[in-house]
Amino acid sequence: MKSLIGLIILLASFTAAFGQNEQAPIVEKELAYKDWTYPTVHTGTDTNLRQFTKGKKLVMVAYFAPWCPNWKHDLAFVQKIYDKYKGSGFDVIGVGEYDPVESVKKHIEQYKLTFPVVWESNLRTAKQTTPHYQYRKAVGDTRGWGSPWYIFLQPSKLEKKGEALTAKADVVNGELIQAEAEMFIRKKLGLSAEKPAKEKPPGTK
Repeated sequence: MKSLIGLIILLASFTAAFGQNEQAPIVEKELAYKDWTYPTVHTGTDTNLRQFTKGKKLVMVAYFAPWCPNWKHDLAFVQKIYDKYKGSGFDVIGVGEYDPVESVKKHIEQYKLTFPVVWESNLRTAKQTTPHYQYRKAVGDTRGWGSPWYIFLQPSKLEKKGEALTAKADVVNGELIQAEAEMFIRKKLGLSAEKPAKEKPPGTK
């Protein structure tokens, strides 16, 4: 009995660890990414992506399912970079997937996410019918649910009108590699690389 309990604990630990081990690099891909208009989670008012990007240098669209452990591993970092760079021309917009809108709303409140969030789908049965699914499959994402999935848009390079926004974009088929993501954002915003923090001598505060 004890060995069975130990095995269950071991499997649970492995599952939790696996749920936080789908990091992927930022890669440029050919992708026919289209403009969209989706309802905002808290207000229900429509948000148009092309309009949202205007006046900004870089926008990160973060697709996520609120129940996904991989997304939960990433969300604190996403909130951090949003807070840190929103005054420098950077913005984040989340796209909720595969869960009821009320669940997405509770998720936002629980984790105190302050970047705007819209929703594209509200049922798990929609997994293979969403634009999110089509986009990530088009760029080689082999994961089951594809949460989180990121696309970086440079407004200065987007099409000014029409259905298509861009034919090429930087995407992430998994969790962000934090150091790489921050370096990428700073470069696109025209900011110099951050100097690493100096280590304090032992015994000092």
